[in-house]
Amino acid sequence: MAEALDVLREADMRGTLSPLRRQILAELQEPASATVVAARIGETRQRVNYHLRELEKAGLVELVETRQRRGRTERVVRATARTVVVAPQVLGEASTDDQDRFAAETLLATTARAFSDVAALRDGARDAGKRLVTFTITADVGFAEPADIARFADELAGRVAELAAAYGSARSERRYRLVIAGHPATQTPAPTPTPTPEEEPDEQHKTTDPGAGGHSTP
Repeated sequence: MAEALDVLREADMRGTLSPLRRQILAELQEPASATVVAARIGETRQRVNYHLRELEKAGLVELVETRQRRGRTERVVRATARTVVVAPQVLGEASTDDQDRFAAETLLATTARAFSDVAALRDGARDAGKRLVTFTITADVGFAEPADIARFADELAGRVAELAAAYGSARSERRYRLVIAGHPATQTPAPTPTPTPEEEPDEQHKTTDPGAGGHSTP
């Protein structure tokens, strides 16, 4: 059975996720041969078979069975995961002293590091035959005013600090890093521009349509 999600690190990519290979992987949610995949995506069997071999080397495709077909051995393969994502690479250590809590760059750097850390921890736990215990909490929050976002973040930080102090100390064996982030649920619509004085219509120089029975102002 395929895993729910696999993480591909940049060092392991080597062109693994080219557009064609992503298309091949999408066709391998169920076992299929190179001949079948080639017919679906309009490519030659030889070309698909080459890319399947490379995907198999990268651990993204696995052999399900072999069978004889018209005097040759046909290999039936499938994707090892339903979803494949590329782990972001974070270069340099971000200082905690000058991070802006409300900057998008801080959120991106923090979540990218969490992504890479959790992927490595999961692989280590799997190699050790253990399950990595994590937790995820999501919620939608509405704010009436932009200033409410800052007040909410400050209050939330205070409550998290209280919980962290209540549940453990620096000597606790099971240390967890808590990442709490918020971002708009949808793309924020652009505000309607306010006309400048030069753009605002001058009531004294308005004209009416003579065809509508009005009179133009000289």
